[in-house]
Amino acid sequence: MTSTVKFDLHTHHHRCGHAIGTIEDYVKQAIEYGLHYIGISDHSPYFYSDEDQLYPTIAMAKSEFVPYIEEVLRLKEAYKDKIHVLLGVESDFFPNHVNIYRDQYLLHPFDYIIGSVHYVQDVNIFKKDRWDGLSTEQQIKVKEEYYTLIQQSAKSGLFQILGHIDAMKGFYPAFSDIKTDIIEQTLKIISDSDVAIEINTSGKTKDCGGWYPADDILERALYYNVKVTFGSDSHKPERICDDFDLVRKRLKEIGFKEWAYFVEKKRVMTSL
Repeated sequence: MTSTVKFDLHTHHHRCGHAIGTIEDYVKQAIEYGLHYIGISDHSPYFYSDEDQLYPTIAMAKSEFVPYIEEVLRLKEAYKDKIHVLLGVESDFFPNHVNIYRDQYLLHPFDYIIGSVHYVQDVNIFKKDRWDGLSTEQQIKVKEEYYTLIQQSAKSGLFQILGHIDAMKGFYPAFSDIKTDIIEQTLKIISDSDVAIEINTSGKTKDCGGWYPADDILERALYYNVKVTFGSDSHKPERICDDFDLVRKRLKEIGFKEWAYFVEKKRVMTSL
């Protein structure tokens, strides 16, 4: 156990095509904000695709992956006297391509990997019209498929952190009200798999407002002894550590005593 530290494990930069700023911009901003640890975790390439950059406005090109890692490692060394720069990646989770991604990640010295489900039934979870015309039964089926994928990602052994585990509410706030016990099952599996979930403050930038996940999920996560961590999911340097102190306060109110960050894939628990 260490004393409380200030950290942000979820940040992006220009390579993904929908964030602004260089990695160094984020490092410098983190130093200005007084962070002890800044995690760089841009979107993984679509490794399963034959194309170098399948979706240029969503994720980096395959040819950019090694330069991305080399840049983070260079900055880790250059700024080591001012801040700990952590090498991460936000990885898509595609159950049919797990081994392709695993093989890529094993080649590099990641401090952590965030596993995020961004596609359900081959449709992006943030697609605004995907819910149009669905019956209650169809909505339940989509929600349960989403959480089944999150369960599989937890059990894959590939990730230290699971990203924004109720982000499907982003542009459809009513997602939270779709009745199913799948979230309870999912939290049990996450606990058994010993993977952390992030409190991701980028939900406030979407229609749903607030953070991912919602308080009721965090309360059940505590019940199942699920470990938590923090990520702003910043796509511009100024949003680094956004709401960090508010998240700490809320977690304490819910009953959490500590949260985690990761160095060389080892979980470090620090008091809230």
